[in-house]
Amino acid sequence: YGATKLTQEQMLSSWAYSFGVELVFLRLQNVYGPGQSLTNAYTGIVPLFIRWAKAGKSIPLYEDGAIGRDFVYIADVADALVRAATLALPPRLIYDVGTGRVTTIRDLATTIARIYGAPEPHVSGQYRNGDVRNVTCVISGTEAALDWSPQWSLDAGLRSLCAWIDSQLPTE
Repeated sequence: YGATKLTQEQMLSSWAYSFGVELVFLRLQNVYGPGQSLTNAYTGIVPLFIRWAKAGKSIPLYEDGAIGRDFVYIADVADALVRAATLALPPRLIYDVGTGRVTTIRDLATTIARIYGAPEPHVSGQYRNGDVRNVTCVISGTEAALDWSPQWSLDAGLRSLCAWIDSQLPTE
């Protein structure tokens, strides 16, 4: 997965250099928020966890639940994208868009379960081959270049997404 993303960046860089096109890369972390697919597992674990909790189920956790990710709310991503598109930035530089903080999958699931009064998450004993243990980014360069920083806390973002999902799906 990561190799594919890097290859795409390299291909775009070659193309942009060949044609004199300015290109800026934004590497988005785990984006979540209203409007994302509620059925496509590839689009994120957050809506899946919310659906399980909303249905009153215990959320299953892979490995030991300590897998870490950087979850960033869609409004913060949109703000970074607008800034990157409208500022004069050096071409072909990479800007990480996330919170710069690791949240464990257990903490994410526990927060979602509490919002819905669902049972505590449980370790399932399952593993995903090739899954990376921790993924986060350093956002200090992005903050400086874009005059940007994430404004949404994980709790506020999750509550916003839960409200949107509740408006989209009847109680299961």
